[in-house]
Amino acid sequence: MTDIVILTGAGISAESGLGTFRDAGGLWSEYNLEEVATPQGFARDPAKVHAFYNARRANARGAEPNAAHRALARLQQARHGTLIVTQNIDDLHERAGSRGVLHMHGQLFRALCAACGQRWDAPDIMAPDDPCPACGARTTRPDVVWFGEFPYHMERIQARLEAAALFVAIGTSGEVYPAAGFVDIARAAGARTLELNLERSAGVFDATREGPASEVVPAWVDEVLAG
Repeated sequence: MTDIVILTGAGISAESGLGTFRDAGGLWSEYNLEEVATPQGFARDPAKVHAFYNARRANARGAEPNAAHRALARLQQARHGTLIVTQNIDDLHERAGSRGVLHMHGQLFRALCAACGQRWDAPDIMAPDDPCPACGARTTRPDVVWFGEFPYHMERIQARLEAAALFVAIGTSGEVYPAAGFVDIARAAGARTLELNLERSAGVFDATREGPASEVVPAWVDEVLAG
């Protein structure tokens, strides 16, 4: 069965009410990213960072998967060679029914001990004094990849990109590496490439379809499943 690798970015969750980095007046715009999304910011003021992610967790908890998330779950269930890689830290793909999603930037609803590396389901409210359930150290943090840290699952993603027949990028700006380079890896390996986005990104794709994810993604999935 033909392997399809799909990369999703903030644009697919925006229609579920989860803002992108660039949203004016959104949650991200109220904070300096150097203070809440870097290891240095966490070291300086862990309480501020936890407060930021507690707010994001509450926001994501109240969101619902949209038609684009549901369409990708439908595709994955019909085409078992489909892998979803996401830059998003929400769980909307999973709640829509997708399985085996690779969260390259971590997961909002997971916690990580910076001392021993233990991971567990995060409570709704995290605080600097929370002890690690494994080692007891009070060094717990959200299990998300901050600026300056290396994304997760990169070896698995690279291998699947090199084996893919089709690479599709959805709702991503194409400006943040290493994800911005996925299209080049796929093209070099002989895959067809497609972009589904509000507007054309900086990446070089064989084809681009512009429009809201909740419209263009279900339409594309219908075409694939009918073919």
